Amino acid sequence: MFRDGEGRELTEEDLAGTTGRVRWEIVGGGAVPAEARLLHQQGREAGGRGAYESALQLLGRAQALAPQWPYPLYDAAFTVLLQGDTARAEELYAQVDRLAPRGFFTCKTTLDMLRRERLGELFDGFSQAFMQLEWMGDPDRKRGLLQGIVARYPGFPPAWKELSSLLTDPAERRAALEQGLAGDPDPETLGMLLINKALLLRDGDRAAAVTLLGSLALDPDSTLATEALAKHALAHLD
Repeated sequence: MFRDGEGRELTEEDLAGTTGRVRWEIVGGGAVPAEARLLHQQGREAGGRGAYESALQLLGRAQALAPQWPYPLYDAAFTVLLQGDTARAEELYAQVDRLAPRGFFTCKTTLDMLRRERLGELFDGFSQAFMQLEWMGDPDRKRGLLQGIVARYPGFPPAWKELSSLLTDPAERRAALEQGLAGDPDPETLGMLLINKALLLRDGDRAAAVTLLGSLALDPDSTLATEALAKHALAHLD
């Protein structure tokens, strides 16, 4: 179906059954004790209730029992970020990134955002506020907030990525994607921007869309999510 410049190939068999999803719970979790999984679940439940200190204690115990499993550490990083401790959150997300170099949920994007905030490219508290957009149910309000963010921070790629998904005009979507690509995106955001660009190309330039998606699917530097989504998009390109 596709061969890249390095001679790597994708066949229809490689794409069969692709779902575009990654089972994050198994990344680094090959031999996780049952007690660690239970403590992790209890920690997530405590965090969901807003009992952050209790959550961090439970997640810390889970991580001690399964030090190579990124999941408890990832949830601890998110919990600390919700508390507003961006310096500690950056440290924890960096640890997750070392454990899962091909990505783990939104770790790479959040870590890059925290680093930009620390360097003064974003206002203090931006990362904590931006994370809340994920749960915003009103698309019109969300689009308005994102338009305000890109107006103030045009070099922040994740905002362009999120905004592009809420735009209906293909030309406006393409422009938003190009703006995001111009802003030195983190690897996770880069993959999503390119996949969405390929999906816009498929009607007018199918060959270019196949090349873009195939290259992402075969690139060893692509994140796990990028690889999975690129294969899924390629399998359903028509």
